[in-house]
Amino acid sequence: MLRLLSAAATAALCLVVAATAFAHVERPAYWPDPAPDKSISPATGGKVPKARSLRSALRKKAPGETRVVCQANSMKLLKKSIRRARKNGYDIRPSDHRKLGRKKAKRLLRLNRRFKKKCEFDEIQPAVTASGNNDRVVVMPGLYLEPTSRSQPTHDPACDEYRTNGDKPGEDGTALSYAYQWHCPNDQNLVAVLGRKIGKNPPPSPPRENRHGIPDEGPCVRCNLQMEGSGVNADDVIIEAGDPTKGDGGPNGVGTKKDVAVRADRADGFVLKNVKVRHAKEHGIYVLESDGYLLTHFKAYYNGLYGTLTFVEDHGVQQHCDALGHGDSGIYPGAAVESGMQRPAGTPFRYNQEIRFCDLHHNMAGYSGTNGNAVYIHHNRIYDNALGLQTDVVTGAGHPGYPGDSMLVEKNLFYSNNFNVYEEDSSVVPAFPFPVGTGLWIAGGNHHEVRDNYFWDNWRRGTMLFSVPDQLICGPAAGGNQQAGCDPDGQTTSYFNSQYDNHMGVRPDGTADPNGTDFWWDPYPGTVGNCWWNNKPAPDTEITTSPGPLPDCQSGNRPDESVGTGNPAQTGELLSCVVAFETRNFDPDGPCPWFKTPPEPQPGEGSAAAGSSSAATGSVFDPLADRVTARVTGPLDRRSDFSGITCADWNASGVEDRAWLVAKIKEFVGGVVVDGEKAVGYGDVLTTEQANGLFNGHCSERYAQGFLLYKLYSYAAVLTG
Repeated sequence: MLRLLSAAATAALCLVVAATAFAHVERPAYWPDPAPDKSISPATGGKVPKARSLRSALRKKAPGETRVVCQANSMKLLKKSIRRARKNGYDIRPSDHRKLGRKKAKRLLRLNRRFKKKCEFDEIQPAVTASGNNDRVVVMPGLYLEPTSRSQPTHDPACDEYRTNGDKPGEDGTALSYAYQWHCPNDQNLVAVLGRKIGKNPPPSPPRENRHGIPDEGPCVRCNLQMEGSGVNADDVIIEAGDPTKGDGGPNGVGTKKDVAVRADRADGFVLKNVKVRHAKEHGIYVLESDGYLLTHFKAYYNGLYGTLTFVEDHGVQQHCDALGHGDSGIYPGAAVESGMQRPAGTPFRYNQEIRFCDLHHNMAGYSGTNGNAVYIHHNRIYDNALGLQTDVVTGAGHPGYPGDSMLVEKNLFYSNNFNVYEEDSSVVPAFPFPVGTGLWIAGGNHHEVRDNYFWDNWRRGTMLFSVPDQLICGPAAGGNQQAGCDPDGQTTSYFNSQYDNHMGVRPDGTADPNGTDFWWDPYPGTVGNCWWNNKPAPDTEITTSPGPLPDCQSGNRPDESVGTGNPAQTGELLSCVVAFETRNFDPDGPCPWFKTPPEPQPGEGSAAAGSSSAATGSVFDPLADRVTARVTGPLDRRSDFSGITCADWNASGVEDRAWLVAKIKEFVGGVVVDGEKAVGYGDVLTTEQANGLFNGHCSERYAQGFLLYKLYSYAAVLTG
């Protein structure tokens, strides 16, 4: 009975975050071998590749060949860009404005004159197709529509034999195999970099649960490939997958001709530098099953879902970037390799990917990642999104790495994430319901660290943390889905997440600029180790939390003393947004509050739903803090005030007393609900069998001895009612 209750009570929570997993369909993918591949020289993989200088592309003794792509007006565009940059400077990203010196301008002009003489291609794809290991593709300034690739059919029936399964296109969005990409590179992609031949051993069906090692990996044919623009900055080389008349504007995916603008598949050692990608149906830049990649000095504007999607990757860096206008997120490193707490035995802990020095803004989410394992996110500006950063554990086929863990988020600026993508005049068409006005959320996940960041002017919340039940990821309640690391009979998220040394409601210059509430937590019953401490408010203010106080692991307090006890108000909010996931109806007047822009909080107002946090006061978290001080001692005292009766009292009671308790709590919780002076209904109740199963199950756990029975009952009744 308890297990059935748990599944019913937590189904809604899974739906709240399920969207990210189904934002795109992946083939069953595998993490590449993290060791260097020495079959080519220099070796590929095993580390993040270094970008080779533009000048080195002209050296005769450099490894690999250089192929140059240009347009008829490339030199004219370059000279115009140089003049503009010499006069006004140029932007790597909105917060990184640079000057172009006279010597550098002359050198850039001289190099491009030499590139122009070597130019043999006016489209990028033919230059990539002609390239091999260690080669370079230099793209001169221009607008690249790739007419040959654009004209290739999408869902070409001639390619059906290479699909992951036999389903026809359009029936279920079935994933496409690597063989499909190899034989039909421009079916989905405007520019496709296919790095390896197809191996002799076909991938198993069903796919292995252990996703380490690509089963059909063939030899390198385009590893260590570098593709770069030769202009002043990324604005000079534009790879356009949609309507060029929209320029850098939206809506996202407008006029799209291909799902992906640039795809690098099994392309170990891939480097992309100094280009802009726009208006793809799904992803601007897509890197898949590759060991070692570097995306640097790039811009991604108004692609349908993601600016960049890097999936099952290792040894990667994304840096010096500008990503805006996406219906899901600007940057998405999904299913990162398990190199954190879940790493294979005998291997060292390491961060496998870094996101740094980027502006992520004007998206539904600035950053997103399903099963984000050991990703390091630092020194970014994340602003003007609906939700600044989100990581979750909700996973579907093709998303290995459950549950996500060990992400480190530090020294970032999260501010003004109040962009309401759900308004009718929004230039971004949102894919899913996210809470407008929120800096960051962890929707499931373990051992994530959020430290030394600034959160200000996020009108709903600074951060949110809640769990996702395993029952809805795998097992019968999840349609029989099997997922490595998932326990349908247990709970594996969220544990041991820490948020500390952050600056809340204050700008870096010390100006107070409050969040609606600094920290929000749904304390899923039985989860352990989530802690907040040493977070710093603006001068003369306090950290605000919901609920309060939050667990504090400072000053020797043990993380395992932080135990979730449930909170109906938090869970009720998540429940109210379930229908939006099922219907995709983002009605601002509906039950889900996330689609309305919250009012701007003012300094000194605080939060009506918040209390002083232990993170601010340094007080020790007491899981029994809410219970009434009077205790039942000895035989159960059948008093009228039983609001302090706990699981410990239940365990000490006999059959008759337990029956009395269930009846009295049912009467109390299920009584008339009054709004003002008007009766508006009755509270939700459980059957006697359900109530006994609930108390017997939960109260048998050591951590639950201080749980208040009426709160536990009302929590379950609301969710099952």
